[in-house]
Amino acid sequence: MCDTRTHAQPRVWNNESMSNANRVKLRAPELVGRRWINTGGKNLSLEDLRGKIVLLDFWTFCCINCLHVLDELRPLEEKYADVLVTIGVHSPKFEFEREIEAVDRAVERYQVEHIVLDDPNLETWKAYTARAWPTLVVIDPEGYIVASMSGEGHTSGLISLIEEVAAEHEAKGTLRRGDAPYVPPAPREGDLFYPGKVVRLDDGRLIVADSGHHSYALYDSDGANLLGRIGSGERGNADGDFATAQFSEPGGVAQLPPEIAQQVGYHLVAADTVNHTLRGINLETQTVTTVAGTGEQYMVGASDNVPDQPGFFGRYDGPATAVKLSSPWDVVYAPKTSNVVIAMAGNHTMWTFDPVAGTVAHISGSLNEGLRDTSAAATPFDLDEWFAQPSGVRLASDGNVWVADSETSALRKLDPSTGAVTSYVGVGLFDFGFQDGPAESARLQHPLGALELPDGTVAIADTYNGAIRRFDPQTNTVSTLARGLKEPSDILLMQGDDTTSGYLLVAESAAHQLTAVAIPEEALEVNEGAQQTKRPVTEIGPGPLDITVAFTVPAGQKLDERWGDPTFLQVSSTPENLIVDGAGGKEGTQRTVTLNPEVASGVLHVTARAAACDGEPGGEIPLHAACHLYQQDWGIPVAVVADGPNDLALDLRGA
Repeated sequence: MCDTRTHAQPRVWNNESMSNANRVKLRAPELVGRRWINTGGKNLSLEDLRGKIVLLDFWTFCCINCLHVLDELRPLEEKYADVLVTIGVHSPKFEFEREIEAVDRAVERYQVEHIVLDDPNLETWKAYTARAWPTLVVIDPEGYIVASMSGEGHTSGLISLIEEVAAEHEAKGTLRRGDAPYVPPAPREGDLFYPGKVVRLDDGRLIVADSGHHSYALYDSDGANLLGRIGSGERGNADGDFATAQFSEPGGVAQLPPEIAQQVGYHLVAADTVNHTLRGINLETQTVTTVAGTGEQYMVGASDNVPDQPGFFGRYDGPATAVKLSSPWDVVYAPKTSNVVIAMAGNHTMWTFDPVAGTVAHISGSLNEGLRDTSAAATPFDLDEWFAQPSGVRLASDGNVWVADSETSALRKLDPSTGAVTSYVGVGLFDFGFQDGPAESARLQHPLGALELPDGTVAIADTYNGAIRRFDPQTNTVSTLARGLKEPSDILLMQGDDTTSGYLLVAESAAHQLTAVAIPEEALEVNEGAQQTKRPVTEIGPGPLDITVAFTVPAGQKLDERWGDPTFLQVSSTPENLIVDGAGGKEGTQRTVTLNPEVASGVLHVTARAAACDGEPGGEIPLHAACHLYQQDWGIPVAVVADGPNDLALDLRGA
């Protein structure tokens, strides 16, 4: 199938253009991949699905936005179970994500309750001209594409579209109900199910984020015996006692100092990742309360991130329960500021929580995805840094915080008092590998945890390499302490007879266990090379490049123009000198940038946002209307060629 969108004329649609009369009928390409998952071993074709509305979800399991979409789709799959078939097309970014066992584990880990097509060579991805994770495509019961959309936050639009398509084909007699092809897998037994983070409490016990069981597990000091559990084990969002409280794929835990715990009435702060909240855990009364977040997701650029302040934009610093959070993945208490530092993976930022004041503050990160340190000219909390799914935070000996920045495969350090960040290992969003040596050439692959050891070196849970790596700040080198692990996601130091000896206890997530790893006297040196994400390269011409993002307002909504232009476009590049003029962010959906003729290739980073609220075109937005933020980040590999096109068209939501 030709990529007709790449050179399409600029398009911005309204509701009327979604009518059946104006739809261009485009036959959906066949679904091709390595194998099918959750079908009971049966291979499927689009012909097998005739009569059903088919929703393709192009995803990859490293991507936080893709994980958000999995949760957004759950209620749709339940509501429209008799007419809708969801197919997750797994199209990998990292090399590790191509492995069969890794894909199977991801489907199990995230409890994906629909069929999945394993597409390691991006065959179906290319056939549908996908450019970003996640991308959604809707196919009607006769096998024609009726809509495509990038990014997250499309639930409302999908509901309208599914009901419209269902009504149309019910009337035509082409809609088939029932007979869903999904076959659930057998449940897994065991104390742990994809554990994430592990922390030692002041009383010696260990607490493990048992993410797959939607709870926290309490272990004895050796991590050998399960002592109890915090949470019912059922996915949900409910406060209460340990037996009835509910979490959803919870993450890291931070213990508060005793004097603060006594003052606020809880001992632990827990990152309840999929519920977008922080929870307070009282170990004495055995109760759980919500201490930050509303339970809804913070959407970049949305005017309702602070529910009691409609139209709010900017850096938030205020009441903790009055702002939406976005997939807090890990937390650590920082004595330097007497606050809890939050790795806010969902919007690529760092925040802090003040338990005494009951406030949260956005302290670092521009909300753009990538690898960029604080500029020399920045003042505290300028927010000009770029992160990419920060997923692990641990205290450094100097009072700052080590950060495992997973999507840039980087190790970084944050000063919680200023928000300044410095990178030590890592190159960029699409660069990874398994390579030891000097830090500037060393490579990691999607690390989720980091821990400073007594000798000042930093152990890194190099998750997708299945290894524990070590960074030495004195020699500025990276080495390997252990390999052959199954997705290590966190590390805890178990002390020996003195403060310099001991071993590491690793949350070996995909093995569903805590694993003891010796610290060798001589580290390994592994050089399997640097790698880059392998995706189709888009050829573009030198000089001016017109970038246009098309956005379709879903039926029953209108653009939210109450606070000015509701669309926004951010454009940058790697390397930075690929763009000579036109980079940066401003309102609108179109931009002309000038490319450097001396740079032959690179990656264009494009972020588009659009805000719409419930209401009909031409009318006023109701006072209490629900509003929606649509956003997508594209990282587009490009090659500059003499006869290449000078326009690039992208769809935030297209039909």
